[in-house]
Amino acid sequence: MNLHTAPAPASSKPGIVLNGQRQDGGRHTNSPDTIISDALHSVRTLLDMDVAFVSEFTGGHRIFRYVDSCEEFTSIRANASDPLEETYCQRVLDGRMPELIPDTAKHPEAMNLPITHHLRIGNYLAVPIRFSDGAVYGTFCCFSMQANDALNNHHLETLRLFANFVGKVMERNALAHSRNETRTRLDKVLEESDFDVHYQPIIHVAENRLVGHEALARFPSDPVRPPDRWFSEAAEVGYQEALELAVIRKALRVLPTLPQDTYVSVNVSPETVLKGSLPAVLDGYPLERVVLEMTEHALVDDYCSIARQLASLRKKGLRLAVDDAGAGFASFRHILKLKPDIIKLDSSLIQRIDIDVNSRALAAALIRFAEETGSKIVAEGVETESELRVLRELKVNKVQGFLLGRPRPIYAH
Repeated sequence: MNLHTAPAPASSKPGIVLNGQRQDGGRHTNSPDTIISDALHSVRTLLDMDVAFVSEFTGGHRIFRYVDSCEEFTSIRANASDPLEETYCQRVLDGRMPELIPDTAKHPEAMNLPITHHLRIGNYLAVPIRFSDGAVYGTFCCFSMQANDALNNHHLETLRLFANFVGKVMERNALAHSRNETRTRLDKVLEESDFDVHYQPIIHVAENRLVGHEALARFPSDPVRPPDRWFSEAAEVGYQEALELAVIRKALRVLPTLPQDTYVSVNVSPETVLKGSLPAVLDGYPLERVVLEMTEHALVDDYCSIARQLASLRKKGLRLAVDDAGAGFASFRHILKLKPDIIKLDSSLIQRIDIDVNSRALAAALIRFAEETGSKIVAEGVETESELRVLRELKVNKVQGFLLGRPRPIYAH
C-alpha cells in the first residue's frame, strides 16, 4: 500500500494530532483545527480505538487531513494520501461495505483489500462527512488492530454524531476561508481599478438615433466569472457599495466625450442608495444625462427611504429606471413604489415576444402602464429582426441588444 504525501489546503494544514501528540503550532485552542483534533481524540478514546482520522476525497484520492492515534501506531501521517478506490471509505460510501466491521477477518471483501493488511485493520467504523448541501467532504473513521465483536450500532451512532459536528465545523471554516479569499480578491480589484466598463448603445429605432448607453462592468481578473457573480459575492462580504460606486465612478468618466443629447445609464442596488454616498459620486456631472437603474430582484422593505435618498437628485435632473421589468414580482413593486422615469423590459420577455402570446401580452400591459404614468419604455436584449418588428408594432421605440450594438469600451479623452 502506497501512502504518499499530498499538499493540504491552507485552511487545514495546522491543528492536527499525530500519534497522540498535539501539533497545533501554538494556535488558539478554539481554532477549527484544534476543535476537530479534540473531537478525533475524544472519539478514539471513547470507542477505545487505536486510530481515528478525518479524510477528504479529492481528485480520486483520500487525503488524511486529521489523524489521532496511539503511540504504537505510526503508519498514517496527516496529509498523506492514497487512491480512493483502494480504501474502505469509497466502498462504505457507495454501499459495497458496511459502516461497521467488528472483525475484518470475517469479512471477505475487507480481507481482499491490501490496505487491511498494510494497516493491520482488525475492526473498522466509517461514516461520511456531509455538508449542508448534501455534498460529501470525506469520511470520519476509526479502527483498531484487534477485532472487537462488542462494537455495535450504538458505537456507530456515536461516530455519526461526531461526524455531523465535525462537518459543521469544517463547513463554517471553509465558508470563512472563502469569504476571506473573496475580500482579498475584491480589495485588489478596488485598489487597482481592475475592471473594465463596456457601454451598450440604446437606440431610438423610429428616428434611427443614439439616445444613450448602459454601462456594464467586466472583470478580467481570475477567477473568470460573470459580472453578476462578482456583485453577488461583493454583497455577501460587505463590499457591495464599494464595488458599485467604483463602477459608477469609472463609467461616468466618458460622459463628457459622448454626444450632448445622450445619457449614460448606471446600475445600482437599493442597498447602496440607502447608504447615502451616491450624491457625492454623482457630484459635478450633468444629472440630466445620467440614468440610475435599480437592479434589485428581491423585494425591498423601505421604499420611502429610497425615494427620500433620490428625491434631491431627481429634482436636479437624474432619471430613475427600473430594470428587468417582467422578470418577476419584485420589479412590479419597484415600478409602483418608486414611480420610475424609465421602465426597462427584461430580455427574457423580449426574447419570446415574437413567439409567445403571454410575453407579448405582458409587454403590452407594461407599455400601456408606462403611457398612463408618463414613464418611457426601453426594451433590453433585442437580438432578432422579428423581435424588433413586434416591438415596433407595440410602439416601443427605444431598444438595446446585440441586434443594434454589443457592449464595447469607450475611452475618455
